[in-house]
Amino acid sequence: MNNNVFKTINHTSDLCIIGGGLAGLCAAVAAARRGARVVLMQDRPMLGGNASSEIRMWVCGAQGRGNRETGILEELMLENLYRNPDCNYSVWDGVLWAAAAYQPGVELLLNCSCLDCGMNGDRIEWVKGWQTTTQTFHTVRAKIFADCSGDSVLAPLTGAEYRFGREARSEFGEDIAPAAADRKTMGMSCMLQAREDTRESVFIPPEWAHHYTKKDLPYRVPDMRSISENFWYLELGGEDDAIADTEVLRDELLRIAYGMWDFVKNDPENREKNRFWRLDWVGILPGKRESRRYVGDYIMTQNDVRSGGKSDDVIAYGGWPMDDHDPAGFRSKGAPTVFHPAPSPYGIPYRCLYSVNIENLMFAGRNISVTHTAMSSTRVMATCATLGQAVGTAAAIAVNYGETPRGVYQNRLRALQDALSEDDCYLPGYRRSLPALTTEATLVCPSPDAENLRNGIDRAVGEQKNRAVLKKGGSAEYIFDKARFVSRVRVVFDSDLDRGTLPEGLRALNRNMLHNRPLNLPDACVPATMTRAFRIEGVREDGGVDVIADEKNNYRRLRVFPVGKEYRAVRLIPTETWGAEECSVFAFEVYSDGQE
Repeated sequence: MNNNVFKTINHTSDLCIIGGGLAGLCAAVAAARRGARVVLMQDRPMLGGNASSEIRMWVCGAQGRGNRETGILEELMLENLYRNPDCNYSVWDGVLWAAAAYQPGVELLLNCSCLDCGMNGDRIEWVKGWQTTTQTFHTVRAKIFADCSGDSVLAPLTGAEYRFGREARSEFGEDIAPAAADRKTMGMSCMLQAREDTRESVFIPPEWAHHYTKKDLPYRVPDMRSISENFWYLELGGEDDAIADTEVLRDELLRIAYGMWDFVKNDPENREKNRFWRLDWVGILPGKRESRRYVGDYIMTQNDVRSGGKSDDVIAYGGWPMDDHDPAGFRSKGAPTVFHPAPSPYGIPYRCLYSVNIENLMFAGRNISVTHTAMSSTRVMATCATLGQAVGTAAAIAVNYGETPRGVYQNRLRALQDALSEDDCYLPGYRRSLPALTTEATLVCPSPDAENLRNGIDRAVGEQKNRAVLKKGGSAEYIFDKARFVSRVRVVFDSDLDRGTLPEGLRALNRNMLHNRPLNLPDACVPATMTRAFRIEGVREDGGVDVIADEKNNYRRLRVFPVGKEYRAVRLIPTETWGAEECSVFAFEVYSDGQE
């Protein structure tokens, strides 16, 4: 190929991220907010990966009460609940795109596929991408590279160690692994989206679609009455090459998908009950579950998942069952998947997020350093998003301190864990360090649970609520022994992690988006427990009061306000919620960065 006829644009950054799914997006935002210059290269026209409108998989994560993932992911979810009452995928695409496009420090390269790289020993010097829309090459030089592409495109380009397929049961003592190792994976899916109408509709299948009867689908009979039906089991590729055969598999998946909708609409047993359902959308880009997995300093196994992942370097958590799909997918004669139990939450170690043999390569998403069996749980997107935030935060710390990713583990682990916790990422078993300005101040608050505002845990854990409940117009106030320099104020509100205050229907689903839309579905909305209006005030030495913040339409869980002044006291006054009778607050903290 004569590259000279096409323009090349050169970029320099601290961190270059390949892949803009939820993992890559959260990595980019996290790193930029921590001061790193970021280039995010994504081969699609939109962000979100499997969560985007191109594939339309809702975001799954840890199971159980109070275990919803927070941090940047919850920020995105709340933005979507506020701006997208119809759960429209185009609006959701816009939420994800704006998070990167309008984040200072992030340079976004969409429609740009990574195709080459340059190495200096065991370090990556640069990567090159081809942007189809502009017919332009982009070369990015960076200190650290993060592969969040899912398929791990940098592995074959850099010589990074990776695994493909299923390990033998004996290699790690995993009793749900196959007896012999193979290259089989979980497959990929093209899904359907439908809506219920007040008018009857007909569906005429194309000639190339498969035809199915109930006898053909003993384990895969669609139920349009269920709001959780999303046709995930339209799956192929586990017995093929999950990368090289994608185009052929996509064609066959389309034949299956149209055949499945023909069954929904035209099978004698379905025709009457589904006569008001209309097909809105068919996915033409397969959503993948598994391909290459990098090898890091640690390989997490089924046994780590089952034991709760109690490592000293926990930086994220999972909690989805080990959901191991049959490699035969739709062709399987048995159940399409087996749900092996997993505790929720279980910790995931930082050592699974950087390469064992490429010095400046990190990764986040379904391609982290885990066995196939562990990956069957860690692969879900809410988990991947928190892994992305961990990678972005670690990369920024590495750049700030001149460390490698491994050096962060060796020398800056506590700083990484505190940074993640401060940015509202829950780390099981880890209690965040609190600033002395907060712990040594006198806290004046009428709530009997006032001390929860400074206990370093920003969610309910088991029976411990870890929150303070204030009446509207009530206050929590820190009084200092003398005027103290306050650099910033941090507050964490209650976003109802169980989503129990959402309207009926949406509450039962507990997902960020919908596939099938029954009639009269209520609008999505901000959880009622969220504090909508509040003030933060600083009391000067002379008794005068400054308004640090006066918010009238808050819908975010984590709020941080810069201050930069001396105060004798700082108070939080919540005045309104999105529906709850009282205001629920998990954290109210004051910092004096650089002064302690």
